[in-house]
Formats: sequence, structure tokens, C-alpha cells
Amino acid sequence: MSEESQPLISNTNPDQKNDYNKSTSFHPNIRESPDTSSVHIGGGPMDHDADMKSINGRGNDGIPYNPLSNRHLDNPTSNWDTMIHLLKGNIGTGILAMPDAFRNAGWLVGIFGTMFMAIICTHCMHILVYCSKELCRRMKVPTMGFADVAELAFETGPPRFRGFSKFARFLVNAFLVITQFGFCCVYFVFVAANLQEFIGHYFFRRSTQWFLVVLLLPMIVLNFIKSLKYLTPASLTASILTVSGLGITFFYLLQGLPRTSTVNAFASWSTLPLYFGTAIYAFEGISLVLPLENNMQTPQDFGGLTGVLNTGMIMVACLYVGVGFFGYLKYGDAVRVGSITLNLPGTELLAQSVRLCMAIAIFLSYGLQFYVPMNILWPTLSPVFTTEDSKKYGEYCVRVTLVFFTFLLAAAIPNLSAVISLVGSVSSSMLALIFPPLIEMATFWDSGISNVTIAKDIFITLFGLLGFFAGSYTSLVNIIEPINPA
Repeated sequence: MSEESQPLISNTNPDQKNDYNKSTSFHPNIRESPDTSSVHIGGGPMDHDADMKSINGRGNDGIPYNPLSNRHLDNPTSNWDTMIHLLKGNIGTGILAMPDAFRNAGWLVGIFGTMFMAIICTHCMHILVYCSKELCRRMKVPTMGFADVAELAFETGPPRFRGFSKFARFLVNAFLVITQFGFCCVYFVFVAANLQEFIGHYFFRRSTQWFLVVLLLPMIVLNFIKSLKYLTPASLTASILTVSGLGITFFYLLQGLPRTSTVNAFASWSTLPLYFGTAIYAFEGISLVLPLENNMQTPQDFGGLTGVLNTGMIMVACLYVGVGFFGYLKYGDAVRVGSITLNLPGTELLAQSVRLCMAIAIFLSYGLQFYVPMNILWPTLSPVFTTEDSKKYGEYCVRVTLVFFTFLLAAAIPNLSAVISLVGSVSSSMLALIFPPLIEMATFWDSGISNVTIAKDIFITLFGLLGFFAGSYTSLVNIIEPINPA
């Protein structure tokens, strides 16, 4: 989910293998423990005689149900662990594209626009967590996933919404898959572009497509790893390399800065949708918040003014603004599309080491991004295979096919900036801006929701839809006729 929207890596059970083979829910079982897996809401209409007894959130003894006190976790995460996962899940290729985003917005619009986006996205994360807790209380279950919350909110929402509950679940899962495959395409192009710069400087020159072909087989082999437990070393290595790369990048960005008058405070209306797509791509960590909150030892510390979520997202927003502003100020309109690492001095070993470090880090993170869509799609495909051997080899075939699919998309659109903006506009805006306010209105429609809250939710939804359509259109045009050529 970084790296965007990466799943929580916290499994310590050595006996657990390939957990999603055993899942009946389409939502990824982020933690490999039956007590913390996502709750799957039944496929048919609600049994109101039985279920409405749970809607009031009280048991037979009249005591209100508290989902937080009914979570039984084998290995809960501390506040510090959750903070690290939150930062890691939000800091990936998106942060390196922020200088390109600022070029499309202008430094002044970029600063305030990024802060505004951070506030809205963080608020939507709070909405999702709050609605999840309320629906868990009503249904007397300890945890839910994103798709579960969307389905149940519509199923118990206004009567005219209830027929769309299954469709709401389908849409959430569909956009989760689209988002993760988009991330995988971006990772392919990012690794290829940075390796092209590094190897081209020291050894030989080849096209980006050539490096994409070279990467195909290693990517396939990496994604034969089915268990999150065995991806943990790769995740840890990627985190260390990412921190090192960002540190060196700031070292270069903060040297010899020109005056702000040398760059645009506002770019143009025509490129502003590209800024939106890149910014929302970078901030799209909403699919991560429920798995993190569900697995905390003290989940009550996740929300709140000084909680883990606000603290982590303030740090993320500051990093995004810092990299975006200083990167654009340093290089101006010469900012390379898609990644600031491509602007670092090509003749210096330290700068080249950043490209290599980030390329390896993103390569190692590909498996984590791929885990999510595979976890959603395989349970629906596995019944096609009737024997154990056919399931085993069928899964490998599906994995190879899906990796090859992301390779084809990356090869067809090697414009890293355009791909990032398109993924952000199409799928990230849906998950981060459009679904949460709709879920809130459906969840509390009969619980005295205020007109101010309704107006706020409608505003966020319309803002997300505007970004969805304008950003998608401009990104597609940019793919056909690049506005900012590399």
C-alpha cells in the first residue's frame, strides 16, 4: 500500500504460509492472524431479524460493545511501530515526484496546495477509522477492512443506497487493484529510469525499454514469494536504502539555492490537474490506515489531535513540501519528470549512489505492492483450478501473467510523470477523497448527522470528482503529447 499503500509487515508466525489462499474475503488479510483478519460481510441481503439486534451495538446483557477491547492480537504493534509503518507506507516514489508536481503548480500554489491536500486526506483517513469503529460497534465485530466498511455502510444506510452495497464493495476492491497495479507500473519505470542513468554513466547506454526487459525476469522471480514473512527482509532493506537516498538528496537540494523569484509562484491552469494527480498519488495511504489501527496494542492512540495518524501525516506533509519546494527551487523548469533523483549531478559518485539505492529500494518494494492485488484477485480465480497441483501451478501462472501485464503497461507508457499523475487522478482520488465522505454520510444518515458535516462531505466528494475527471483527462493528454518532456 508507498512505499504507497503497502501492507503492514508484522507477521511473526513461522507456521503460517501464503495466508490469502485461506481467505474468503476479498480484502487483504494484512496480518496473518485469524483474530485480526478483515471481516467479510455476507453476500446476500441482511437478515434484519438477527442483524438489527446488533445495529444498536449492545449485547444481550445490555452492555455496549467495544470493538477495541474485543481484539485479541498475538503480536500487536506499538505506537512507535505503527508510526514507522505509516511513514514507510506514505513515503515512496511519490515524494521523489513532488518537485515535478511543484513545477506544474508553482512554488506558492504547491506549498499551500500540498498542505490543503494533506489536511483533506488526513481528515478522510480519520473518517474511515471513525466509521469503521462505529460499524464494528453496531455489528459487534472487532475489525473491518476498507471494502467491508464500504459495503456495510451502504447496506445499513439510506434505503435507496442499500441495493448498491455489493457494488460499493466491488468498487473499493477494484480501485485498490487499479491503484496497486498502477504503483507496480510506476515502480517498473522508476527502477528502469534510475538504472539507465547509473549504468549509462559508468558502463553503457541503453534505452529505458531495454532496462524494462532486463528487469522483467527478476520481477517475476521476486513475486514468486507468497508470504509476507519472507518479504520482510526485502522491506527492511528497502526502508534503509530509502532513508539513505532521501538524506543524500536533501544534501544536494539545499546547496546553492537561488531566489524564489527565479521560479514561478503559479504555473498555469492547464498544468494544475497534473499537480493534483501527482500530489494525491503521493498522499494516497488511506488503504493502510485500517490495517494499522486494527493491529495496534493501543488503538485509542491512533486518532486524536496528537495521535499517531496526525503526527505521522504532519511529518509526511512536511517532507513532501520540503522535497517539492527545494527541488523545484533548485532546478526550476529543468526538473526531470517523475523523480528528482534524475536531476542530481551525474558526474558525482554520491549522486549516482542515490540513483542506485533508490532503484534497489523500489525494486525490493515491488513484491509488497504486488501482494495486495494478488490477494484480492486470487480467491476469485482459484476455484477455476480443481486439484492441488493445478492450483499450485495456476497461481504461478497468474503471478507471471500479472507481472507481465504491469511490464507491458510500463513499456507502453515510459513517461514516469504521466503515469504517476494518471494513477493518482484515477484511483487514488477515488480511495482517498470520494469514498470516505460517502461512507460517512451513509453510516450516520439516521444518527443525527449535521448539515455542516453533510456540506463538508459533499464538498470533499465534489473536489475529488473534479480532480478525478480533470486530472485523468490532462494526464492522458500528457501521455499522448507530453507537456513537460524529459
